[in-house]
Amino acid sequence: MLEEQIYQDYVTALKAKDKAKSTFLSFLRSGLKNKAIDLKKEKLDDDEVLTVLKKEQKRLQDAKESVAKSSRQDLLTDLESELTLLNQYLPKAIAEDELITIIEQSIAEEKAVSIKDMGKVMKSVLGKVGVQADSKTVSQIVKSKLSSL
Repeated sequence: MLEEQIYQDYVTALKAKDKAKSTFLSFLRSGLKNKAIDLKKEKLDDDEVLTVLKKEQKRLQDAKESVAKSSRQDLLTDLESELTLLNQYLPKAIAEDELITIIEQSIAEEKAVSIKDMGKVMKSVLGKVGVQADSKTVSQIVKSKLSSL
């Protein structure tokens, strides 16, 4: 399980006295624990863990964008190392051409004819790709495809 892997890596980082890694993994573990409490579960399944990790990835990317506008190179370096560490636990992102194929299939399946059908198409696509694609990217591609119909 992914949650167990994060815990093992946390223990390893503590033993190695890797402060940055252990601090970040501790933060991730607390987010996972909070999600488990919200769901009234003892342990999260991998899909639920991936949801928490994806949310954290989005938060880090947004923070990275805002820090990039400032002159704080030290914060930017920290954020990049945290993103790199987090990406080790996330599945490999789906290729854009494969994503476009899935979007086109979903448009056909949902019989979408205009931008008004975007919600149905988004739900279908995100159900197929899960956390392997960024919803913002999916939204942009779906919007462009539906606009051209």
